[in-house]
Amino acid sequence: MIPVAEARTRIVSALPKMAAETVALTAAHGRVLAEGVSARRTQPPFAVSAMDGWAARHVDLANKLKPIGSVAAGGRFAGKIGAGETVRIFTGAPVPDGADAIVIQEDADLGPDGLLTVREMPKPGQWIRRAGLDFAEGDELLPIGRQLGPADIALAAAMNRPWLAVRRKPRLAVLATGDELARPGDPIGPNQIVSSNNLGLCALIAACGGEAVDLGIARDTEADLREKAEAARGCDMLLTLGGASVGEHDLIHKVLGAGGAGIDFWRIAMRPGKPLMFGRAALSFGDMPLLGLPGNPVSALVCALLFVKPAIRAMLGQDWTLQPEIALAAEALGANDKREDYLRAKLETDDKGRLLARPFARQDSSMLRLLSDADCLVIRPPLAPPVAAGEPVPFLRMAL
Repeated sequence: MIPVAEARTRIVSALPKMAAETVALTAAHGRVLAEGVSARRTQPPFAVSAMDGWAARHVDLANKLKPIGSVAAGGRFAGKIGAGETVRIFTGAPVPDGADAIVIQEDADLGPDGLLTVREMPKPGQWIRRAGLDFAEGDELLPIGRQLGPADIALAAAMNRPWLAVRRKPRLAVLATGDELARPGDPIGPNQIVSSNNLGLCALIAACGGEAVDLGIARDTEADLREKAEAARGCDMLLTLGGASVGEHDLIHKVLGAGGAGIDFWRIAMRPGKPLMFGRAALSFGDMPLLGLPGNPVSALVCALLFVKPAIRAMLGQDWTLQPEIALAAEALGANDKREDYLRAKLETDDKGRLLARPFARQDSSMLRLLSDADCLVIRPPLAPPVAAGEPVPFLRMAL
């Protein structure tokens, strides 16, 4: 058995980085930038008013001012403000030439004589957003490797970038295996269970920025396994579920792994998830990376979090390392054996505001309900000594 960290490194080092493609900004949410993005214009492109009010020269504000015009957003005052003059201005409008202050409308009164009296004097430059306050033309604001969120899309639009170069989404084929499996909603035989791993794995792939290709369920025959696997043509990686151990009905090694010749490793010193296999699948159209996940539902999804998520990030050119956080153990934990444990747990906050992690009493790898309820996975390194309640423990959040 090899350590978890070594397995993860060997997996990501064997994967290709996705090529760049150009997409419309409207389709770029959630995509990963293949190059940095620089602004094509300055924002704001000119000084604008931050409030509705009156534009004037600061030196004149102690005296009554004569209104000489009005300007709204999208327009411009054609003249120049001189001594004793003011222009009615609205939020977002360009500041007229000659003005260096904005008096907000609540702080001034327009008298019956048609002149403006300032009651509350602003500081010089107050309520004026200078040109380039946000960014200047040529500034690189979105770096390579950035996964674009809603604010990034808005920023790219303000930068006048209608098209962006992003990494192509990795296409991961997902193949469940086993005579015991039936799809949700299909007729279920007396000795079958509902297949859940493949759907959870496809959801995780999509959440991590990949594209999942569900190949269905392969029955426990060499012919059906190979036929289903051949449908992975055009994908970047093949993920199988179940059949990766060495039992009589575990066919992945024999059929896809060229009898073991194409397998790098197939056992990890971890719990849950020991029977995890990685290598290359030998298919009619060529070899492709093959990751064989365990068949137990919890084992499969824990392994997906630890290995599939970093794999996708590596193919997208992102930092693929996992960064554990620290909480306090809500209760005592016993010493660990030679396998690295990942305990499903809830996060709590005590009366002092400290973050606590409370592992569930049962950690059976078939219990999806507890995985759904879990906030995190508490990490127990190999041969870790006992931990008393209140001592620190590392954890990984379940959130993707």
